[in-house]
Amino acid sequence: MPICTFCTRPTRYLYTVYESEHNLRLEQCTACYEFVDPYVEHDSITLLLDLILLKRGVYRHLLFNRGAEPRRAVGKRAQDPQGPGEKTEESLAGKQRKSDWVSILQLGTALVAVDAYPAHAPEATPWTKEIALSFGRVFLGTAAETVAFHGGIVLSCFLVMELSDFLQRCLKRASKTQSNIRQEFRLSLISLSLFYSSLTKLFLLFLLTIWLPTSQTSSSHSNNPVPTWVNHLHRDDNFIAGILELLDDDKLDREWIVRNVLGGMSAGFGLRVILDIHPLFTTLIILSGWASKNAVATLISGWVGGDARSGAAWLAYSIP
Repeated sequence: MPICTFCTRPTRYLYTVYESEHNLRLEQCTACYEFVDPYVEHDSITLLLDLILLKRGVYRHLLFNRGAEPRRAVGKRAQDPQGPGEKTEESLAGKQRKSDWVSILQLGTALVAVDAYPAHAPEATPWTKEIALSFGRVFLGTAAETVAFHGGIVLSCFLVMELSDFLQRCLKRASKTQSNIRQEFRLSLISLSLFYSSLTKLFLLFLLTIWLPTSQTSSSHSNNPVPTWVNHLHRDDNFIAGILELLDDDKLDREWIVRNVLGGMSAGFGLRVILDIHPLFTTLIILSGWASKNAVATLISGWVGGDARSGAAWLAYSIP
């Protein structure tokens, strides 16, 4: 069932469609009195930008509300004002689950290909047969570690939620009603939220491929590593100068930070949208996914790289 993107209150419909398909009216939430889902009227570019900005409302729209059937009105009377029947709800739920897995397959294939390219980064153009085979190994390796990451997180989410339910039963809180988000939870939403969250990471990686550090910038940093005002403020203290030197291009791996640190933070945000648990448990779930990913990446690094040196380089780029 769709939910309000502001307060997560379940609702029968998101909007009402009249005789013209372009003539619609957004439903108002009965709890917070906001429009149930304003993203119904937004285009794909707006959805993409809000995903990159990690806005909670667009996650709720894509995960819970996308594809929901509208209320259809003929003249001044609405069809089916009481909402869909039980059989209709079951069929819609089945279609929603199928749509979730199709979206996971499509997003997963595209995002794994984009994620694998920086790890390969061929210098020779056009591609030769050897370069294509090398990229194929990197693609399969990235897909394997992605499956391991998602599998570890799905298993951890299942265990954490079962543990939470067990503790509630032990504390005699079983009569307490579950939250709206928990009632609409599906396991397929975990992978979908992780893929949507990875758009922020991939956008920043794309920016890094455009503005690469140059040799001139690196040489200028070596001649004058810190701004002059730092030397005036701290003539006898090199601590801050040493900290700023760590941000040099030859010492800071920006791709690793974006891919793992910021990627992990955005993944945690995505899980918080669909899981009604404490942020500490969300952090533990992300760490368990990293552990699974680390184990698989270590196991296949030699095959992906083709030799020990290339495998170690791919492993250093891959694991957190």
